[in-house]
Amino acid sequence: AGTGKTETTKDLGKALAMQCVVFNCSDGLDFIAMGKFFKGLASCGAWACFDEFNRINIEVLSVIGQQIATIQLALKRKDAELFFEGSQITLDDGFGVFITMNPGYAGRSALPDSLSALFRPVAMMVPDYALIGEIMFFAYGFEYAKECGAKMV
Repeated sequence: AGTGKTETTKDLGKALAMQCVVFNCSDGLDFIAMGKFFKGLASCGAWACFDEFNRINIEVLSVIGQQIATIQLALKRKDAELFFEGSQITLDDGFGVFITMNPGYAGRSALPDSLSALFRPVAMMVPDYALIGEIMFFAYGFEYAKECGAKMV
């Protein structure tokens, strides 16, 4: 927690001029709501960032995996349209799904292998703010940059 996972995803989308919709997941989320998200985002080519994704119930996660796989396969085939969750939708190839997780917390599920295979893992850690401050102070020519960087935190 606190490593900037969601902010990094949002900043990447911003740098690439992609709309990024962030949604905080909970254990009350079902596959019907997720299907609606995927329909809208896949048809307009936006990115979805599902924060705390592993808070969703394991039964729902397996269905979500099938939904994501269906859309990804259609995009790989370069299909213009897809029949998805009872609707015919047009596909925009800019669509992307990102998830953030904090494993090891109470009430969190491990992702099913079929769902894990759809994502590329990126490990993040809390940055050393004192070191970042020290380097910034050194860059500006401060003589006591180390001490100033430590005080900044």
